[in-house]
Amino acid sequence: MRKALRWLLALAVLIGTVSTAGAATAAQPEATDIKDRLLSVPGMSLIEEKPYPGYRFFVLNYTQPVDHRHPSKGTFQQRITVLHKDTARPTVFYTGGYSVSTTPSRREPTQIVDGNQVSMEYRYFTPSRPEPADWSKLDIWQAASDQHRIFTALKKIYSQNWISTGGSKGGMTATYYERFYPRDMDGVVAYVAPNDVVNKEDSAYDRFFATVGTKECRDRLNGVQREALVRRAALEERYRAYAAENGYTFTTIGSLDRAYEAVVLDYVWGFWQYSTLKDCDTIPADAKNATDGEIWDSVDTISGFAAYTDQGLTPYTPYYYQAGTQLGAPTIHFPHIEKKYIRYGYQPPRNFVPREIPMRFQPFVMDDVDAWVKRNARQMLFVYGQNDPWGAEPFRLGKGARDSYVFTAPGMNHGANVAGLVPEQKALATARILDWAGVASAAVQENPSAAKPLARFDAKLDQRNIEREPALRP
Repeated sequence: MRKALRWLLALAVLIGTVSTAGAATAAQPEATDIKDRLLSVPGMSLIEEKPYPGYRFFVLNYTQPVDHRHPSKGTFQQRITVLHKDTARPTVFYTGGYSVSTTPSRREPTQIVDGNQVSMEYRYFTPSRPEPADWSKLDIWQAASDQHRIFTALKKIYSQNWISTGGSKGGMTATYYERFYPRDMDGVVAYVAPNDVVNKEDSAYDRFFATVGTKECRDRLNGVQREALVRRAALEERYRAYAAENGYTFTTIGSLDRAYEAVVLDYVWGFWQYSTLKDCDTIPADAKNATDGEIWDSVDTISGFAAYTDQGLTPYTPYYYQAGTQLGAPTIHFPHIEKKYIRYGYQPPRNFVPREIPMRFQPFVMDDVDAWVKRNARQMLFVYGQNDPWGAEPFRLGKGARDSYVFTAPGMNHGANVAGLVPEQKALATARILDWAGVASAAVQENPSAAKPLARFDAKLDQRNIEREPALRP
C-alpha cells in the first residue's frame, strides 16, 4: 500500500513537472525579445533601434501593396516606428498624415494611457513611396488600408486595447481610418482635424478671420499683409535675390510673382495657425511706416518665403495632390486689401503639384466621411483650438453618435490638445481615453474628475510644440 502510494506521489510530481514544462513552452513566445517578435511579422524589416530609458524604439519598414484591391500589382516599403513599453499595456496608433519622425516621441494619448505607440508614415511621402509612383493609388481608402494591415499584423503582439490618434492631417487620417475600418480601434482621438465637406463653400473661414482674436491684432496683421502687396515691386526684388542665393526655382507654381503672392496671402492664416494672441506684440503696429525689412521679416517668419519654391513644395506634393483630389482646400477673401493688389487670389492645389501628375477632384468623398461620423461615431473625441483657422470647419456629431465628443480649447491654436481644455472637459476626455484603452481605474470610472495621465510628463518624449510648416497645410 505504501509502495503504491509512493508510486502515485512520484507520478503526480512527474505530471506536475511535465505540465510546468509544457506551460513554459506554451508561454515561450511572450518571453522572446520584442525585436525578434516584430521582425517575425512577414514583410517587417529593421532600419535601426534607438535607445530610450524605459522603452525600446524601433524604426522599421513594412511591405505594403501599392493597391490594396489588387495586392499582386506591386509593393512598396512603408516606414513605421514602434515605441515599445510592454505588450501588457494598451497601444496608441499615431499618424501625422505626412512623414514620420525617427526620433522617439510620445503623443498625448500615449502618455495618458502609459502605453506603446506605433507611428505610421503616410503613403507617398518619401521614403514611403512606390517607384514608379502611380498617383491614382494615393487616396484615403488606400491609406486607411495601410493602417488596417499594420494593425492586423501587430495586434498579435500588442493584444490589449488600441486607440488611434493624430493631429491636423493626422487627425483627418485617424477619422478616415475609423470610417473604413470601424472595428479595428477601441477609441479615436482626433486633434484639430479639418472637415471641408463642400470644397466650394468656404464662408466659414471668412467669418472666422472677421472675429478671431482682437480688433487690434487683426488690424496689425491685415496692415502688414496689405503693405506687403503694396510694396510688391521692391520686395519681389529682395525675393529674387533671396531665391538666387539659395538656388530656389519656381517651375511648379509658374513664376516668382505667383509664389510671392501665395506667401503673402498665407500670412494672416499662418499667424493664427501657429501663434497665439500674446504674439501680436511681435507684429509691426504701423505697417505703412515700417521698413521694407520689417515687412519682409514678419512675412518670412510666419509664412516662409521658401514655401512655394519648387524645393519647398516637393516634400508636400502628396498633400497637395490629396487636397486637389479628395480633401479639398480652403479659399478665403481679403476685404481689407483692394482688388488691384491681388492678382491670383488663393491658388488651388493644382498649382502646387507638377503638371505631369494628373489630378481630378472627387466632390463626394468628404461628404461621405462627414455623414458617417454624424451617424456612426463610436468612442471618438475631436479636439479643436479656438483660434485655429482649420477649426472653422470642424467635424460635428449627429444623433447617431455614441460616447463621442467635440471639445474646443480656449485661446489655443493648431496645437490644441486635451491638456488645454477647460478642467471639466479635460477630466472627461482623459477619463474616456483611459476607459477606451481599458486602463481606467474604478475611481475614474465612478468619478471622471479623478482622471489623470498614467505616465509622468517627459520633457523629451512629450514635447507639445506644434510642428511648424511654413505654408498653408493642415
